[in-house]
This record gives sequence, structure tokens and C-alpha cells, in this order.
Amino acid sequence: MIGAAEQWRTSNSPELPLIIAIGSSNQPESMENPWTAEERTSMLEAWLGARGIVAGIVAVPDIDDPPNWVSHAERYHGPAGVFFTTDIYSAELYESAGWQVVLSELEQRESFEGWRVRATAHMMSTIGDDDAVRTVLNPTIPEEVVERLIETGGLRRLAFLGEGGEPVG
Repeated sequence: MIGAAEQWRTSNSPELPLIIAIGSSNQPESMENPWTAEERTSMLEAWLGARGIVAGIVAVPDIDDPPNWVSHAERYHGPAGVFFTTDIYSAELYESAGWQVVLSELEQRESFEGWRVRATAHMMSTIGDDDAVRTVLNPTIPEEVVERLIETGGLRRLAFLGEGGEPVG
């Protein structure tokens, strides 16, 4: 999605910066949100750097108050501009706050669903063979991100975040 957002930005509004907002930055680690905002920033920087994309990255804490979400988030990512998303609910929130919204199509949704990617990473969390981990994860997680996860031990923790059953580790 970031590549599509950058492509749209350079074609339609090159004067605007690309800003990536990391949501739920104040939430504890869980299988739905397994990495800290700092770790997600590091993964994004690795991916962006490999593609020569320049972007600002901001962490936005949750407030669990949808009607006030956009004004809250603007304190982190700045005032109204163009909001690029694949999430209809977020699009509606930003549009009602006066933002121009670009609602993009999901790409290969069956392969890239967050729960599916996290479940696959969870299964690989106790595998010590880095080449095997790369082989399994690279089809759905960019190479630079997999490398960052391997280097930092970011996969290993997934074994201990088991929810709704036995932890892998």
C-alpha cells in the first residue's frame, strides 16, 4: 500500500510529503500488534530505504474515541491533506473531517491479510534456520522486513504472545 500511496502522491500531489502513521503506538504487545512503534518504524525505514522512498513516520497512540480520532491524529501527522487508505472506516472518519481521501483497492488480500501474515510469522517464531524463515516469510513480508525481524529477534517473541491457545514456545 505504501508503494501505491507514493505513486499516487508523485503523480497527483508531489508538493506534499509522504507521511506514514503508525497506529496503536501505545498498545501493549499482542498477536494483533506484536511490535512496538519503534520496531515498526525500523522495519518501515528498511523497506523505504531499499526503494529510495522518502517519508516521515509518526507514531499515533490510540484514544478509543472514533469521533475525535482525526483531530487527535492531526497532532501527530499534521493538518488536513490527502489521506490514502484501504480502510473504508478510516476513510469515512477522515472525509468527515474535511480531508481529501483516496480509497485504494486491497492488493492480493488473501495473501496479505494481517492475521494471515502474523499467523505465518507465529508458526516460524521458533524456527532457528534463518534460510527456512526467509523462504516461508518472503512471499508475504518484504525481504528487508524479514531481515530486520531476524536481526532483532522480533520473530522469536511471537512464540510467547500466544492467544486463544497454547503458545508456540
